[in-house]
Amino acid sequence: MTRAVHDDPIAGFYERHPYPPPVDDLSAVRVLDVEGRRTAHHLVWPRRPVPDEPTLLVAGCGTSQAARHAARNPRARVVGIDVSTTSIDHTRRLIEQHDLSNLEVHQLPIENVAELHESFDHIVCTGVLHHLADPPSALAALRGALAPGGALTLMVYAQYGRAGIYVMQEYCRRLGVAPTSTELADLVATLRELPVGHPLDHVLRNSRDIHDDDALADALLNPRDRAYTVPELLALLDAAGLRFGRWERQAPYRPDCGSISETPHASRIAELPVDEQYAAVELFRGTIARHTVIAFADDDPPTDTLDFSGADADAWVPIVVPTAIAVEERLPPGAAAALLNRAHAFTDLVMFADRAELDLFRSIDGTRPIRDLGPGALRFVERLWNHDLVVIDASVGSTS
Repeated sequence: MTRAVHDDPIAGFYERHPYPPPVDDLSAVRVLDVEGRRTAHHLVWPRRPVPDEPTLLVAGCGTSQAARHAARNPRARVVGIDVSTTSIDHTRRLIEQHDLSNLEVHQLPIENVAELHESFDHIVCTGVLHHLADPPSALAALRGALAPGGALTLMVYAQYGRAGIYVMQEYCRRLGVAPTSTELADLVATLRELPVGHPLDHVLRNSRDIHDDDALADALLNPRDRAYTVPELLALLDAAGLRFGRWERQAPYRPDCGSISETPHASRIAELPVDEQYAAVELFRGTIARHTVIAFADDDPPTDTLDFSGADADAWVPIVVPTAIAVEERLPPGAAAALLNRAHAFTDLVMFADRAELDLFRSIDGTRPIRDLGPGALRFVERLWNHDLVVIDASVGSTS
């Protein structure tokens, strides 16, 4: 399935500057075992049993994203769509090279996803919507492709954390910098001389893509790029007929996690409506560069919400996420470990545990319900969940 997209400047841009940079080998992609699939599934659907053959749409699949999903979960049926011929061709080469029989791709704009005549358990759209001419219409189209009970994982740029990017985008526009090899080399040389404290400084210090021409062009010379604050993103979901489920990593948005929890304002923020809490913490952090949200169709009942005060909570089974670690050195008095998620971008998102809590954390094996973990386990597991250190399997006995 192919659609002409030559009138879209984004399609032409990614033909010349495919991003992420194409790869030829997926051997480093780790195939999910039974426990890995269970953990990934219950992050999104705590109360639903793991399906045998889930369906996944990667909307704006780029050069390798759909192929990575297909390689990671051979049991899933994966469909990728993208407007870029270059991206589709790279993905097809990966399909052939790695015998990805569970993956098919189509050159198709997200806005036209209904032409697939399919619905999907899970739709992943990361790093794409903010480049489209009409994000609300595209998001509504994706909502229409969700199967009953299906989930959408959406990543869009965040406004405040990309302030330096937008400063340099305007600089490049004023100078007419073009995405050619020579001009990109000149741009790299110029970026090395940015004054100390420039808004782009922290982005450059944490970027691995600064020396990749296509990545640099994507960041600073993209013909269409917008970002969202938390309130704008939540309004975008609502307008598309979607219901906010959770942040993929929620600790950075919570007033009870990280350094903000130690401030005089923590309790004041906690008294706000939850949407306003997220907005306030985004402003406090100031450098969140992207938002990744898990959303559901607004007419689907919210069966996968978790209430730790509910009668069934002690029957839930916590599963430690693979990026969670316990650090036992350079600790404050009274702490036996610092529990943290290595996937977090913010180093303050640490949960200190005493000896009894550390023993409890180590006793979580993915099979024992909370009630079997000992006194105080429910409150402790809730804190672990808030800090993105566990996911919850609440599917036992669930019919949702």
